[in-house]
Amino acid sequence: MPELPEVETTRAGIAPYLEGVLIQSVIVRESRLRWPVSEELAQMATGQKVLAVERRAKYLLIKLANGYLMLHLGMSGSLRILPVSTAPQKHDHVDLVFDSGVLLRYRDPRRFGSVFWLNDLNHRLLNDLGPEPLGPEFSGLTLYRASRGKTRNVKTLIMDAKVVVGVGNIYANEALYLSGIKPTAISGRMSKARFERLAAAIQTVLTKAIQAGGTSLRDFLKEDGTPGYFRHELKVYGREGACCEGCGSALKSLRITGRATVFCPVCQR
Repeated sequence: MPELPEVETTRAGIAPYLEGVLIQSVIVRESRLRWPVSEELAQMATGQKVLAVERRAKYLLIKLANGYLMLHLGMSGSLRILPVSTAPQKHDHVDLVFDSGVLLRYRDPRRFGSVFWLNDLNHRLLNDLGPEPLGPEFSGLTLYRASRGKTRNVKTLIMDAKVVVGVGNIYANEALYLSGIKPTAISGRMSKARFERLAAAIQTVLTKAIQAGGTSLRDFLKEDGTPGYFRHELKVYGREGACCEGCGSALKSLRITGRATVFCPVCQR
């Protein structure tokens, strides 16, 4: 599933083509996504100018004068900027056609993504989200306070979108390795200093991933159809049994809440 760096990479890639441009039409070929695409979406967006392309957690927000288009890429969704003459393929479900001669095409083979029309940002999928990990409201203190009295492990804590958004499985593995913290550590027993180290590692890993254009695992491609390259920098994720780059020990794996978790038994404590 595309995580925060992949979504931010997509946002940065499509924004120059959309901002300040008029939506000439909206074409919905398949409305049966994870949540049905409403008929209201085409009616409200057509004829509107894009004011900004923003992101909240893993949601893309196309801001118009009268509301927002909110997109989630789901498991296999992607967006492409294409000439308006480009013929659609089997899994191309929604087009935003612009008067500049390009279109934004939403492709989703598995149809687990979504495209919503919002009159404002008061929406059930947005209301309970925690702070952005790269924003000023996030810090080690944020995590420390959220962990008090909790018996759940630290990996589960940082993947909770009510605590901090956008730290998906790949980047949780990498941040815990970088900070030297074992993923099974009980969060409520961890010190503020360890959480400060973890918060800094989360920010470092996510920043590097955005700079590299995201991580391409199976379905994700950038908005121009090319892969992200952060996978070449992964230290633990997907490397079970390989040697730790820090100490040479064999990396171990386990499953936490059903998700693959890889760590170094020596470097992470």
